[in-house]
Amino acid sequence: MLAKINQTKPLVHCITNYVVANFTANGLLAIGASPVMADEAEDAAAMVAIANALLLNIGTVNARTHDAMLVAGRKANECEVPVVLDPVGVGATPYRKSVVMQLLEQVSIDVLRCNEGELASIHGVTWESRGVDSGNGEMDTIAAAKEVARKYECIVVVTGATDIVTDGQEIMQVQGGNIHATHITGTGCLLSAICAAVLACSEKPLQNLASALKEYKIASEQSGTELGMFPAHFINTLQRIAEGRL
Repeated sequence: MLAKINQTKPLVHCITNYVVANFTANGLLAIGASPVMADEAEDAAAMVAIANALLLNIGTVNARTHDAMLVAGRKANECEVPVVLDPVGVGATPYRKSVVMQLLEQVSIDVLRCNEGELASIHGVTWESRGVDSGNGEMDTIAAAKEVARKYECIVVVTGATDIVTDGQEIMQVQGGNIHATHITGTGCLLSAICAAVLACSEKPLQNLASALKEYKIASEQSGTELGMFPAHFINTLQRIAEGRL
């Protein structure tokens, strides 16, 4: 799937958090996509209109970027541009929860890419949140993912030791990965951006997303264990996969 993105070269509009903007942009460039980070409301609609996909990531959301996300999301729906929502730390604070619920209610989301704790919050399950980390709790994750997918008429991607992809009916699971990827800021956020790139050139979203998740896990597995070097190795490996050199 990364090779197809490399051939198609979609423009991915990312309204994302400032912690990961550079890593996300470099990761998209590595697989052949074109990133743009336009988070001003007066600019967002025009940018979405020429984009091939939109990512909404609430990692460092504030009133200004919240407004921009709503404007961009509505314009994306109008222009039939696919939308990915990454509800970073949605269960950590009431403000984050209200932002995510407003986005889900006012924007038609194509893919919700989250971790288990974020899924629990959206599904209304009690969960011990740890900031933007997954946290701890008990939940039938597959059943919850299917219910959320049906409720919001979207594909739900839940990432973890085993990734889950569902449209509310069909379930796909992806094994593998590298625990060290969870110790690097931005790997989940970049994955959400890559999911947007997948949608931009996808004929079978469910299957194509699962394929991209598998390639992402392979890239992490081959990126070593040294945290300082991991981001560079990871970006290089994504590039090799996208270019058919791995």
